[in-house]
Amino acid sequence: MNQQHPQQPGWGQPPQQPGWGTPPPPPKKNSAGKIIGLGCVGVLGLFVIVGIFGSALGGDDETKDTKSGSSSHTAAKEETVEEPKKDAPATAKEEEASQVVFKVWGNAPAGTLGALDITYGSDTDTRKGTFKDGSFEATLPLDDDALYFNVMAQLQGSGDINCSVTIDGHTEKAHAAGGYNICNAQANKGILGGWD
Repeated sequence: MNQQHPQQPGWGQPPQQPGWGTPPPPPKKNSAGKIIGLGCVGVLGLFVIVGIFGSALGGDDETKDTKSGSSSHTAAKEETVEEPKKDAPATAKEEEASQVVFKVWGNAPAGTLGALDITYGSDTDTRKGTFKDGSFEATLPLDDDALYFNVMAQLQGSGDINCSVTIDGHTEKAHAAGGYNICNAQANKGILGGWD
C-alpha cells in the first residue's frame, strides 16, 4: 500500500546555504549622524543661553526705566502721541548717572608734606586732588569704556580718613588710619554691565 506521508519542510529541495533566502542585515549606522545631531543641539543650546543673557541685560535697562517712572514700552507710545523735547534740560538723576563722584573725608592733620596725597580717576585718566577743611570731593564724566574708577588717599604720618567712589548709585568705600596708610576705593566694571 502506497501511503503518502506529509511532506516535511525542506524535503525534496536542495539544501540551502546559510544566509540564502534571508534578507541581508541592515547596514550599520554611521556615528557621524549622531555627532552632527549633537552638534546641532549644542548650537541651538548656545543660542538659547545667549538669548537668556541678552534678555537679562535688556531687562536691566527696562527695570531702570521703570524705576524712573516710565517703562520703555510706555515711552514708545508717548512718542507717537507727543513729540519729544530736544532741548529739555537733563534731570538731576540723569546728570548723576552720567558722572562719577569721588570723596575723601576725615581727620588728617597737616604736616610738612601736607595732610594727604590724593589721586583719583579711571584706568586711563588719573588726576591729583587737594584735601581742604577735612574733605575732598570731585566729579568726572562717566566714561563707558573705562574698566574702573578709583580714589586713593595716603596719610602723611597720622590721621583717620574714609574715601568713596559712586557710579550710578553704586558706592565703593574704604578706610585708613594712622601712619602712612592708604585709603583706596575702587569701582570696577562688571562682566555683565554695571559697577561692582
